[in-house]
Amino acid sequence: MEFIADLHIHSRYSRATAKNLNLESLYVEAQKKGLTVIATGDFTHPAWFAELEEKLVPAEPGLFELSPELAAACDAQVPAACRGKVRFLLETEISN
Repeated sequence: MEFIADLHIHSRYSRATAKNLNLESLYVEAQKKGLTVIATGDFTHPAWFAELEEKLVPAEPGLFELSPELAAACDAQVPAACRGKVRFLLETEISN
């Protein structure tokens, strides 16, 4: 299976990230850029984890997708030629 992914994203709870960085904006921009898999970044942050639980639903094993209601609302912001599946992968990083 071939796909294009961005596996190093930080949540809006990280320092120096946009405060409007949310799952909806990641979903929209991923489609515009042709990305199929997006890492969630910092999924262990309690507030971000709560948002992930609220807005994502299981897709394929190990991957999640935006809830159908949210995805439908976001698709209006994506040109028809760019629309495609976007999957989310839970991700965090270790800092030593």
